[in-house]
Amino acid sequence: MHFVPASREVMAEVLLAAGPTAPTLCAGWEARHLAAHLVLREQSLLAAGLLFKPLAQRMETELNRRAEAASNRTAFRALINEFRRGAPRISPLSLPRMDHSANLSEFFIHTEDVRRATDRWVPRALDAKYEELLWKDLVRRAGLYYRGVDVGIILVRPDGQRHVVRNAAISVAITGRPGELMLHASGRRAEALVTFEGEPKAVALLSV
Repeated sequence: MHFVPASREVMAEVLLAAGPTAPTLCAGWEARHLAAHLVLREQSLLAAGLLFKPLAQRMETELNRRAEAASNRTAFRALINEFRRGAPRISPLSLPRMDHSANLSEFFIHTEDVRRATDRWVPRALDAKYEELLWKDLVRRAGLYYRGVDVGIILVRPDGQRHVVRNAAISVAITGRPGELMLHASGRRAEALVTFEGEPKAVALLSV
């Protein structure tokens, strides 16, 4: 679980280095919007809008308000410092197990959302234990990530470990390191360093 605090710090430093108006892989969001999202999901009751549609508009309004207020570097740094503090003590997310469950993959994915939104990036060298935790989290979430896909999905690691997400008459094997598979599964398909094995038409469904 100690990887989550370290990942939070990496996320904060990547955001600060990019600056408030840097692009991200999240459609319509600059770095300041992503930072506001990270703060809101841990510190505001409006975060319920992520699951509860009646609150979604209010959440988006507050997110945009915070992002607009963080347009300059000084205010952006203050927003990042809020993120660094994490969830308040009264929040379930302040508990290490909940923090791990909610944020291990979230912080990895969003860090790459900033890093890979530019033309010059290289994949990070990840700690082997960190990769194992990402893999376990991916296996847990993969069915949700690939819901609605009309082909079978098999996730394959370079070491040969595999996870069958869903069975179908036509299947595609997606091969990559755990972090890259996580990025593909979560919708960052153009930026994920993965390879495919399967019928061309089936592969085409998973590469856009």
